[in-house]
Amino acid sequence: MSELTNKVALVTGASSGFGVGIAKALAASGCKVWITARNIQKLEQTAAEIGATPLQADATNPADWDRVIDHILADAGRLDILVNNAGGALKIAPITEFSDEAMAEVINVNLISAMMGSRRAAAVMKAQQSGTIINISSICAQQAWTGWGIYAAAKAGLDQFTRSLYVEMRPFNVRATALIPSWGATDFNRNAQLEHPLPEVAARMISPEQIGKLVVQICSLDANLVVPELTVLPLIQQIEPY
Repeated sequence: MSELTNKVALVTGASSGFGVGIAKALAASGCKVWITARNIQKLEQTAAEIGATPLQADATNPADWDRVIDHILADAGRLDILVNNAGGALKIAPITEFSDEAMAEVINVNLISAMMGSRRAAAVMKAQQSGTIINISSICAQQAWTGWGIYAAAKAGLDQFTRSLYVEMRPFNVRATALIPSWGATDFNRNAQLEHPLPEVAARMISPEQIGKLVVQICSLDANLVVPELTVLPLIQQIEPY
């Protein structure tokens, strides 16, 4: 029997990409998994394929967060794992080409959404005296590339928020981890209107299944252990920072 059998998990942004890999791995490990995303058709299809429960929600909407958490607590009575995976670059361009509204949207999707989810989950887990919150960040938080500044700032903020969350929740036996991946074999590039990698390159990038495996390993640690931060890179990627 897995250490995660009958644990209750919530994964946001789980209709595609890393989110699907994470939710699938948690479900395969015995968790009762809820998944959220805005696209209900893709969400329901994913849920049926991996054995999760779909809840349509916008991670940037506070009311949706309240509804999702209330629904899970009413059904399961607890929340053991929250993976804040929802996010995206939305736009890659020099700062001078951003509107104020576009900048705010990137920050909301990649930082504020996770903060709102973490606040609600932390309250539940504090009362339980147990739980794990994993925030999916990005290597962009540690490096600097032209056009990525707004997205990088949001993810760097998420890293620092996660460190603070870890410090605050540690006395209550609640763990917080920033999982920091780089090149992923997902639709990230396509959604950000960037050139998609060649198939032979994509085959060596980080797969959703690999990220899911890492999340399961983090959540399966003995209760007295925590990984506050974990960076994972594919060997095929050459990092050339500023």
